[in-house]
Amino acid sequence: MTNNFVADKKRLISNFFSLSSVEMANYIFPLITLPYLVRILGPEKYGLIAFAQAFAQYFVLLTDYGFNLSATRNISIHKNNIDRISATFNSVMIIKFILLIISFIIISALIFLIPKFRPNWLLYYFAFGMAVGNVLFPVWFFQGMERMKFIALLNLLAKFIFVAAIFLFIRTQSDYIYVPLITSLGNILAGILSLYIAFKRFHIRFTAPALNNIWHELREGWHIFVSTTAVSFYTTSNTFILGLLTNNLTVGYYSAAEKLIISGQRLLNPVAQSIYPYISKLVSDSKDRALLFIKKIIILFGGGSFILSMVIFVLSGSIVEIILGSQFHESIAVLRILAFLPFVIFLSNIFAIQGLVNFNFSNVVSKIAIRGGVLNLILAPIFIYLFKQIGLAISVLIVESFITLQGAYYFNKLIVKEESI
Repeated sequence: MTNNFVADKKRLISNFFSLSSVEMANYIFPLITLPYLVRILGPEKYGLIAFAQAFAQYFVLLTDYGFNLSATRNISIHKNNIDRISATFNSVMIIKFILLIISFIIISALIFLIPKFRPNWLLYYFAFGMAVGNVLFPVWFFQGMERMKFIALLNLLAKFIFVAAIFLFIRTQSDYIYVPLITSLGNILAGILSLYIAFKRFHIRFTAPALNNIWHELREGWHIFVSTTAVSFYTTSNTFILGLLTNNLTVGYYSAAEKLIISGQRLLNPVAQSIYPYISKLVSDSKDRALLFIKKIIILFGGGSFILSMVIFVLSGSIVEIILGSQFHESIAVLRILAFLPFVIFLSNIFAIQGLVNFNFSNVVSKIAIRGGVLNLILAPIFIYLFKQIGLAISVLIVESFITLQGAYYFNKLIVKEESI
């Protein structure tokens, strides 16, 4: 028991540092490419790219379905049983490829039926490649096996390709169309290599999955899919809604600031990604130990995320001037409002994903996310109409805070109080 506990701790630390290397790259590389891109493309073209990628995220979401959590949990629980792992792997991949075909049909119909999309049809297809790469890369498998080093190496490869290609091929504003293509190709290559590793290194056996296995995986991922879909109504949908209601210039101001915030949030992602399978395993062994571990994470990394948010808030003006340049002066107010998101969203992840999902309250998380999505769909258009990109930032902060408070309430009610009885 002691040896297993020590091994689990070592693996957790190894996974944390593997994912930390990825997130450091995700933090550093945008600081290299973002200043270059926004200066070459300008706010308007940068906004158009952001709108296209936000559009593509709907198809990434559909093909993810919910497997990044449900399949991760199943793989983690049965990771010593190659037959169970192979059955899960094959079922999930078949479903994801079917969803990818459905996604391609949907995006094609939208591009050629809706006038707003038709002029830049090639840009949207290039951005759709992100969904293809996402399907090919079984992040959920490597997370479940607690072998995050493979995620780290392949993600770093994709990032290096992206950075090199940006400086090689994006020279003038007219090259904007190739930005999503470069992103997609890097992701697709990483995905192909990840499948090779899954079959060769982990000896996954490909067999046609039974229908009952496919149905089981669909049921397992349903509540999480509903949750993530609802989450998209107050995350990736924001850029899309802003683009529908305003113009590419306004989207450029907002998305550039949002990109900086996402870079900051990524510093905390290794914690969430590496502890999820570990907590899943703890819950199956001892719910008390799992709860104690979650409380320690809240104290330790919750404080760190608050400090990060305050630093961004105080230095917003300098950050925009140095990284984005004078063309993006309108992004300063947006960044200042969004600065609190790393703290708020980290706590939300702990209460909802690490806590409620791992303790089998996925249905509660779905309900919380739906409420947040509905609230954002009400508030975002109103605030956008009144204050444009600043209004959207205010709406996002209100909704994310609402989500976090809901998660804290149910975490305390359904887990903390129940375990103390």
